[in-house]
Amino acid sequence: MMTTVAFAEVETPVGQFVLAITEIGLVASGWASGWGSGAPPADRLGLAEVHDADRTAFAVAELNAYFAGDLRAFETPIDWRLMSGARLQVLKALYEVPYGTAVTYGELAARSGSNVPARGIGAIMGANPIPIVIPCHRVIAGNGLGGFSGGVGVETKRRLLTHEGYLQPTLLDL
Repeated sequence: MMTTVAFAEVETPVGQFVLAITEIGLVASGWASGWGSGAPPADRLGLAEVHDADRTAFAVAELNAYFAGDLRAFETPIDWRLMSGARLQVLKALYEVPYGTAVTYGELAARSGSNVPARGIGAIMGANPIPIVIPCHRVIAGNGLGGFSGGVGVETKRRLLTHEGYLQPTLLDL
């Protein structure tokens, strides 16, 4: 059986967000601005695209509930096919980092048991195929927020961590 992917776009407080869902689960997500260039998303995933609102409805509802403040742990099944080896170990460990908390790059390296150094953890975060649900925004530097490649960069990370209550709101959030 050929695997297919269905897409949904969701307007969020941190920008237009795209969800890609196979028969197994959420395989990729990201800001719509990052999906707009090059080959169509289904081609980049190597999967045939189908239009299936029923398949995407649960993940869309969860993402909306997360931003409404009503969801702290995603239950949408994950399709891990785009990850393997140490990258998979690190992202599965990250998936277990609870809402409203954060870990440093070094702490995530240790939690994953992958022997990936902290600098390598940063590279894995930058290539996370399922941001927000696999919460790379919860990985911070020992001396501050660190980097973030989603949305509009570190400001998006700050907004997500503020939304989860890890950071205190600033005047910018009022």
